[in-house]
Amino acid sequence: MTTVVFYKSGGIFYGFEEQGHTGYGESGDDPLCAALSSMTMFIINAIEVSYACRVDYTIDEKTTDIRLIAKSALPKYEKDEKKQFAVSGLIQAYFFQLMDLVEDYYEFLDVKEIEREI
Repeated sequence: MTTVVFYKSGGIFYGFEEQGHTGYGESGDDPLCAALSSMTMFIINAIEVSYACRVDYTIDEKTTDIRLIAKSALPKYEKDEKKQFAVSGLIQAYFFQLMDLVEDYYEFLDVKEIEREI
């Protein structure tokens, strides 16, 4: 099972951590895992390239653990409100997308959200 924990500060999404293999298919041939990886890389590229904001992330290929922190989603770290909104909105959209997937893949995917200060 893959567990994804989303981080929020003051109700604003700013990051997430993914742990574990979904187990939906064989390692290397798992469409659910591939979807999660693809969406995660989309978020990283959008924040870094499209929004020109810093995003700190680690990807452990061996364990499939991923951690992403985008401080630019928070007013404390980013003055441009449009960038804050764009970055946090992108992470929040990923949260809602995964919540939709949980409806069909609840045996393979668990999604949580927590308030956590940086």
